[in-house]
Formats: sequence, C-alpha cells, structure tokens
Amino acid sequence: MDPAPAPANPDDENAENKPRLNFVEQIIEKDLAEGKNDGRVHTRFPPEPNGYLHIGHAKSICLNFGLAKKYNGRCNLRFDDTNPTKEDVEYVHSIQNDIRWLGFEWDELHYASDRFEQLFQYAERLVMEGKAYVDSQSAEELQANRGTINQAGTDSPFRERSIEDNLDLFRRMKAGEFIDGEHVLRAKIDMAHPNMLMRDPLMYRIRHATHHRTGDDWCIYPMYDWAHGQCDSLEGITHSVCTLEFETHRILYDWFIQQLGIHASHQYEFARLNLDYMVMSKRKFLELVEGNFVTGWDDPRMPTIGGLRRRGYTPESIRAFCERIGVAKFNSTVEMMWLEQAAREHLNKVTPRIMGVLDPVKLIVDNYSEDGEPDLLDAVNNPEDESYGKRQVQFSKELYIEREDFMEDAPKRYHRLAPGREVRLRYAYFVTCTHCVKDSDGNIIEVHCKYDPETRGGNATDGRKVKGTIHWVSVDHAVDVEVRLYDRLFSVENPNEAPEGGDWKDNLNPDSLTIVAAAKIEPEIANGEPGTKYQLERTGYFCLDADSTAEKLLLNRTVGLRDSWAKLQEPRGGQPKRKKGGK
Repeated sequence: MDPAPAPANPDDENAENKPRLNFVEQIIEKDLAEGKNDGRVHTRFPPEPNGYLHIGHAKSICLNFGLAKKYNGRCNLRFDDTNPTKEDVEYVHSIQNDIRWLGFEWDELHYASDRFEQLFQYAERLVMEGKAYVDSQSAEELQANRGTINQAGTDSPFRERSIEDNLDLFRRMKAGEFIDGEHVLRAKIDMAHPNMLMRDPLMYRIRHATHHRTGDDWCIYPMYDWAHGQCDSLEGITHSVCTLEFETHRILYDWFIQQLGIHASHQYEFARLNLDYMVMSKRKFLELVEGNFVTGWDDPRMPTIGGLRRRGYTPESIRAFCERIGVAKFNSTVEMMWLEQAAREHLNKVTPRIMGVLDPVKLIVDNYSEDGEPDLLDAVNNPEDESYGKRQVQFSKELYIEREDFMEDAPKRYHRLAPGREVRLRYAYFVTCTHCVKDSDGNIIEVHCKYDPETRGGNATDGRKVKGTIHWVSVDHAVDVEVRLYDRLFSVENPNEAPEGGDWKDNLNPDSLTIVAAAKIEPEIANGEPGTKYQLERTGYFCLDADSTAEKLLLNRTVGLRDSWAKLQEPRGGQPKRKKGGK
C-alpha cells in the first residue's frame, strides 16, 4: 500500500482538496523546496533493448514521463545496451513506438553505448587509483569465492596485482588480445561485505560479439551496475526512479559515483507491477513465444504493449490504470480486473456501437411483409456522446439472434424470447414468439415470431412494457466475421508457481482463445480499418485485428461488458485490491 500522505499545512485552507502525493512526488517537492539540483527535475526511462515492453514497463513510463511533465522537468529515453548478445535494433524501434503510442515523447535520446569510451576512461581512473583490478579467475571460481549471505567471500588471488599490471591487462582486454571469460575487471571493495553486490563486483567482461550500434569496435562491455549510475550522472539525471529489485543495488550505485566524484544522481525504488493471472518475466514470455504457446510477442493474450494494443486496449485506458494503482514502496499483486475495468471505462466513451451475433439462430418474423427495400431503423452510435450521431440498420423478415436469447422451456425469471413471451428487438419492434422448428436431432434451427408494427423504434404506443431487449442482425445484410474471443492466458491467480510435479506452463488456460468462424455482424463493420474499435451491444468491446482485410474480417475481443472472473461485485471506483507479497 502507498505510504501516508505528507501532512497538510494547517495554514492552507485548501489542503484537504489537494491530490494525494505518492512518495516519489513527496521527495521531489521536498527537494524543490530545499533548492536541490538547482531546482531541476530530470528523470529517465532506461530499458534494455532485449525484448518488447509490457504493462509493467508502462507503469514506469507513466511515472517517469509523468513526473517530468508535472514538475516542468525533462525525461530522457536511454537504451541500456550493454549486452550485445541479447539486444537488437528491432527492440529499439518497438520500444520507441510503444512509448509514443502511450502518449509520451522523450526530451533526449541516449544509448549507454554512446558512453562506452567515457565509461572506459572512468574505469581506467579507478584502476590507477587502486580501486579496480583485473581478475583472471574462471567463472566457476568467481562464483565459488563469492561466499554466501552468511559467509564472507574469499579474496581473489589476483586482487593485489600492481596498478601497472592491471592497467596493462585492462587495455589489452579492450584491444581484443584475450578470449571471452579469460579476464574480468572488478571493483575493489570488500569481499566480506554483508551486501553481496559489494563483494568486488564485476565492471567489465570480455565478449567478442557484434553490437547493434557499435559493431565490432568493442570486445569488452560494461556491466549494468557499472554503466547505469554513470550514465545517469552524465545525463544530469536528478531522480533515478527504478523498481524495487534494484534497492540492494543502490549502495553500489552510490559507491561508484562517490569514487569518481561526479554529479550525484539519486536512486529511488518503487514496487514493480505484478498482475494476478499473469507472468511478468521477459524470459517466460520468450518461452511462450518460442514454444508456440502464443502466436508472437503481440499475441492479444500477452501483457506486452504490442499485445494490449492489438487486443484493443487504448493508451488512455493503460494510463488511467497506472494512475489508479498508484506508486507504492512494497511489492503487491494487483487484480487483472482493474486493467480490464480501465479498458471498459474508456472504450465505453469512445467506441461506436454495432450489433453482432456470435452464435446465430434464425428468427423468422412471420407477419412481416417485405416490399422491396428493407425497413431502415435509426440506431444510436454511442449513447455516451451525441456527436457520434446515428446510423440506419436494416430490418427484414429473417433475422439472426443469439441462440442463448431463446429458450423453449424457459423459467419464470427468463426475460428473453420463449414461446408466448414478448421482447423488444433493439431499435426495432416488439416481437412475440409463436413456436420453433427443430432438425431431426432435436436442434433448434428456426424461431418464429410475430411483430407489432405499432412499436417501431422499440416503444409501444399503448404504453405497455417488456422486460427483455435482445440484439439482432438482418440475415440478408449481415457480414461474416471471424471473431477471436480472448480470455486470460492463465487459469490460476499465481501462474509463476508450477503445480506439483509440473511446469509453470501447465497453468496456461486451455480456453484462452475461442474462435467463432462466422459471426454475423452489421454491415457497418466492413467500413472499419485494422485497429478500429467497437462495442458489440450486449456482448463486449472488440477491435479489428491488424491482419484484418476486406476479404477476411478478423475481430478481437478486448474485454467483455462485465468481469466474468470476478469473485465479488464488479468494482465501482475506489482503490484496487492488492495482494501482499510475492511477484
């Protein structure tokens, strides 16, 4: 949960009306009041270009760019591209596209690789000051000599090499004279330090690999902990905001800056975003993609920004979700329903309505006589916004309705269509069911009814009321659309925990995707471009898929009108429920 808000100034009569500050905002406002950093606020978003961004990154993006905007500051985009074997320009481009799609623009664009020469010179300085040394142990020896949480590490036999030898070896490492793993550069701190990250941490390793920007210019690459703080300093970052797993790294972040005597950026940690029914690990995402458990990084079931965009989520809904869950100091798990609810709230305002039938059965209006042209009825495009106007829908003798909207032997509280019962057809007329027709196997293939022409538009001139309203489409005018009903990718709240004797992937939901090959949709759907969003009335919010064409329309379900997974009543404002602990 968030920390308590800063105490209000008793002299400020409007204090109670001020929005609550998260703990990072409290720090910034205190710094500004004290004149720190020359009154500047400069943040950064520093992804490694080794994969696609996900909803957890969206929280960090909203926080860092949001802080800069709120305090008239600046926010950089910096790619921490220090591991050439896992990074690619494809990820660089996708990250930039995702940030812009979310509605943000960076003030400065940087790459850690821009600083390789400066970082090397900084490292040389520490070597010359006796604060770093070249270690020639194998990877296995390095690991064995680290010690444990309860046992001090063992000094390297190379720890006392002379400054001259260390400098010579380090420069030869850079020149490419050694093979991968033959040497590393380590900071000389304390092998008995209680924080194991301070036990002579690695600064450089040899890696003969082509970098996506620097090519083969370098064969030694800086470790994250060495590069990150110095890049923050060189960019003039004032508030280096990162997720909670880097809290133990802060002491090392500060140590390097102090030893170099450079601009002191300050690191602050917030809780990363964890969602129930979802994993939030690039490694696990990669397993899902490479194992063909999903169709790719932008599979609409994935929590990647690309997946959410393809599914039909809007930038506004993701930003609203990130604002609603807030910024906390302690790890917790947020219920998926809050992300879905944010989508509903925004899509309700901005999507046009159309009617579509996913499991069709024919409804025959026996007393309706078609005279040439179909009956055109006015339908509201969005009751939340009059500017969307109206459209005309075609009414005919033969219609499609949802199979579940008819029941031959209906209970008393069933308010849809049944023999002898009257319902309203949305925007059209009152109809009363007379009978149904079945095939030889007993399956209902037609429902027959009579309509009341005095109820055009859905209201009776005699004032009578009906309890049920159902949607429909005209058989002669409906368009066949492949509809993909996406649900949660995992069927358990914490899919990171593998079932006994199994694998975490055993938690995948076998019903996460259901394909309706030929749903019947209003002809209006044919006018949409890929990415166009709709509300199918009484069904949910949908988006035309990126691969949709005029010849084959593909519609993805973004989210249903209601939360089918909720154990309790659907959320109505307030704060999301958090589950303490865990990842």
